[in-house]
Amino acid sequence: MNCVRSIIIFLLVCLTPVWGAEKGRTTEVFRWERLPDLPDSLGVAGSFAGVSNDVLIVAGGAHFPVSLFNGGKKVWVDSGYVLSRDVHGLYAWKESFTLNRPLAYGASVSTGDGIIFIGGCDAERCYDDVFRVVWDGEGVRQIPMARLPKPCAFMSAALLGHTVYVAGGQNSLDPPIAADNFWALDLLDESSEWKELKSWPGPPRILAVAAAQGNALYLMSGHDVVPGSDGSFERVFLTDAYRYDPVQGLWSRAADLPRSAAAAPGPGLPLGQSHIVVFGGNDGEYAGREMELRDNHPGFSRDILAYHTITDTWVTIGEMPVGLVTTNAVQWNNGVVITSGEIRPGVRSPLMYHGIQVPIKVGFSHTDYGVLIIYLLVLIAMGFYFSREERTTEDFFLAGRTIPWWAAGLSIFGTQLSAITFMSIPAKSYSTDWTFFLYNMGIIAVAPLIVFCFLPFYRRLNITTAYEYLEMRFNPAVRLAGSASFIVFQLGRMGVVLYLPAIALSAVTGINIYLCITVMGVLCTTYTVLGGMKAVIWTDVVQVIILLSGVILSIVLIAMKVDGGMGGILHTGVEYGKFRMADWHFAFNAPTVWVILIAWFGNLIAYTSDQAVIQRYLTTKSEKQAARSIWTNAVLTVPASVLFFGVGTALFVFYRYHPGMLNPELQTDAIFPWFIAHELPSGISGLVVAGIFAAAMSSLDSSLNSTATAVVTDFYRRFSDTVTDRFCLNLARLLTVLLGGIATATALIMVQFNISSLWDMFLKIIGLFGGSLAGLFMLGIFTKRAQGQGALAGFIISIIIQYLIQSFQAVHFLLFGVTGIISCFIAGYLASLFFPAPESSNKNLTLYTLTD
Repeated sequence: MNCVRSIIIFLLVCLTPVWGAEKGRTTEVFRWERLPDLPDSLGVAGSFAGVSNDVLIVAGGAHFPVSLFNGGKKVWVDSGYVLSRDVHGLYAWKESFTLNRPLAYGASVSTGDGIIFIGGCDAERCYDDVFRVVWDGEGVRQIPMARLPKPCAFMSAALLGHTVYVAGGQNSLDPPIAADNFWALDLLDESSEWKELKSWPGPPRILAVAAAQGNALYLMSGHDVVPGSDGSFERVFLTDAYRYDPVQGLWSRAADLPRSAAAAPGPGLPLGQSHIVVFGGNDGEYAGREMELRDNHPGFSRDILAYHTITDTWVTIGEMPVGLVTTNAVQWNNGVVITSGEIRPGVRSPLMYHGIQVPIKVGFSHTDYGVLIIYLLVLIAMGFYFSREERTTEDFFLAGRTIPWWAAGLSIFGTQLSAITFMSIPAKSYSTDWTFFLYNMGIIAVAPLIVFCFLPFYRRLNITTAYEYLEMRFNPAVRLAGSASFIVFQLGRMGVVLYLPAIALSAVTGINIYLCITVMGVLCTTYTVLGGMKAVIWTDVVQVIILLSGVILSIVLIAMKVDGGMGGILHTGVEYGKFRMADWHFAFNAPTVWVILIAWFGNLIAYTSDQAVIQRYLTTKSEKQAARSIWTNAVLTVPASVLFFGVGTALFVFYRYHPGMLNPELQTDAIFPWFIAHELPSGISGLVVAGIFAAAMSSLDSSLNSTATAVVTDFYRRFSDTVTDRFCLNLARLLTVLLGGIATATALIMVQFNISSLWDMFLKIIGLFGGSLAGLFMLGIFTKRAQGQGALAGFIISIIIQYLIQSFQAVHFLLFGVTGIISCFIAGYLASLFFPAPESSNKNLTLYTLTD
């Protein structure tokens, strides 16, 4: 009871700081603060700006020393300034420098190696100069780069990956005709020149918005300049927008900007994983009346527009302190800086503003937190309940072989349904389509193979881990290699399955991410240590029921909130191609239908060589019940996949109807938890989010128990014949605590150093071992000639082949599992031919010698 009381106090103390949160969201995304004015007291328009080595640089531009309305002439400047922030957070202009010539109305792009200044003009002509501006800590260096194909000014530019794209502009000042230039420069190749690419299908333009988001480049609005009937030139305000796919080299149409904020020439920047933000602009309402209005001109739009690249929608997300055009928006110091600009026609301003992103109000209420706490306490109670029956290692590892087939089947499904999967599948169909749906159907194709060709060996040999079979069939070295590769994979996986869900859960609940990880890690370790495999399986069952119910409820509520209900979801999904299931192109480096059909056999990895799954087969009373559990998982995969992919499509339709309800800073993978927290009724959202917590813990508890099982059975007990079962049980519990602590600490480190990408790469490489490991089992079951030394050699050769395939990206990652199986099987068999054939008859160890 003291332990239960301590856990209750732990949960209450952890979650009390966020208890007062209520459902809702803020509409303002930025909070604006004034920065020191530009040292040029008149301000400039058309300047270059960017960040180099953590300082902000603003250079060039043009202004009117004498008012335009008093006959003043525009003057181009060559001055540059450096703004820095000290350790106390105070901003100050620390340095000035001079460009090679007065220059304005070009484009600038910040890179990791400095700011690239592109083109521009003065009062006489346009230039093709391109140079890099670098702050080295003491001064500014200007380094020449490859020249543009033509002189150009008033263009737009953006950096996508390692390529700079330039779009539009005009190539001369007389005549000032807009151009449809579209050029690209690869920054990785220092000797490369600018390439001329196919232009967008719309009109030429100057002063457009260019921004990169995801894997695409977007070009929006601007002005076209056309000859007038009297020989003059007039500007046509544009609202059209286009998307460029650099892989296919194709343009497609995007949603037009709202006419009330044409955003020409307001600057734009990517925000989050799927938004582009446009700051202010000129809608042309007062175009041609500048001399009439003079200082009474009302100025330019202050609206901040957000374009969502997934739903192809626009929404207003706030206002700027003042409307500025022909300015720059530069990402700096966790926000965006607007660098001087034109406040009214002919009037510049030295004003500088820093927009700091406002934390989005969380969607959890008092009731939701109460439900979450109760749910987590129930999990602990289940651990205590089942701890009464944990007397032997068979109880701890295999639940005493007393689990019903349907519960084992739900547990297999729940083990594969991690919190990452629960979030990522809806996010995938939300952002793309149903292409990966067919991949999920692979379990149906391989289930008969698992039941009839693999399961009998795991059930009839009276083993605890799958890797014991490898020793019986080959030798101890193969067993240890297989078990060790599984353990290493799980050690890498455990931190990730805590860290990635915690990112999303923290964003939508307001709970500190460190707290999310700690709560999940501590509670999961606690009930796994107490209840062993029984607690793991029965918490899986509860989690699956809650998560599937949450998906169904979400689809129903979405249907109630969109035009046309379920029919509206289907109609809009079809209209935007969200139900596409197959890419019929013949290629093996993309998720084409051919790749997915071949990748079906990659499902063999989890179901034939992963101890976390195979251990479930061993918890039932008989082989027949184990087979039923496999079929239960396979059959459940079909409706569950329809639900998960369906809710992703429904989310797309919902946020297309309600784009203002999106959080621009939210990661795409967190879209479903975001909807759950903000749109489901209080209490229900708390229960479903609690289920996501449980899903993360379900993946972790499986890893903890199966890894402890492998360490004790394949290593300690294998080499310690005299050890007692009681000692092994205590050792398994101690290892579970140790592994839980390692997983929690790893996830916390990943947050602190923001090294998720490194962990992704680590898991990608380690995951390649899975195919090779499954290949060992296939080699043992489907051949009689293969023997120990050859199998071990094939395993090593396969790992090398897999590493090369991954390094050169020879095939799509979905095929990694299949290539691992095939390479290990072929290499192991051929290598075995160089060694003596197995001396034993391999009775009950191959498919050809299997008996009842």
